[in-house]
Amino acid sequence: MKIVFFGPPGSGKGTQANLLADQLCIPHLSTGDILRKKLKNEDDLQSQLKETLSSGNLVSDDLLNQIIAERILSNECANGFILDGYPRTMSQSDFLFSFMEKNNFSLDIIFDFKLDFKIVQQRIMNRYIEEKRADDTIEVIKTRLNKYIKETHPVSKFFSNQFSSNYFSIDASLEISEIQKELIKILKKGEN
Repeated sequence: MKIVFFGPPGSGKGTQANLLADQLCIPHLSTGDILRKKLKNEDDLQSQLKETLSSGNLVSDDLLNQIIAERILSNECANGFILDGYPRTMSQSDFLFSFMEKNNFSLDIIFDFKLDFKIVQQRIMNRYIEEKRADDTIEVIKTRLNKYIKETHPVSKFFSNQFSSNYFSIDASLEISEIQKELIKILKKGEN
């Protein structure tokens, strides 16, 4: 099962991706988690990433395309994956479509988590307090939400047109367990 999760930061897509990945026994490929792990390496890339992420800016398309392509082609993803935070630009989307065609696979399901941005801000601030994440300050949140609106939202719209039969909007204001039930229900319908 090859799944893509769209939604603004703080919409709960990472939580849901983790739960679903465990249930389906496939990896959750979160660009945020992948990049935070890379921040622990002490090299030139680490300092470049640290500066980019702490300002709320996004990592270059070329770098993310390379990271995601390597992961998708790994044995770990042989039975599928959940992409979370990718693609987030039209350039990444173009790369992904070309990559899928070249490697002869397609996406099974696209979930788009919808949530009011005032709730997003509150959730991210709570996460900042609980997890002490340096990339969750008010200024960084505003930058990330603006980038989401300008860059990623058009990508999710594009996917809704390209994959209309397997594109699903999810009410991300629901409780975690309710959202999980909804995702499973949709996946089960798709298997029939």
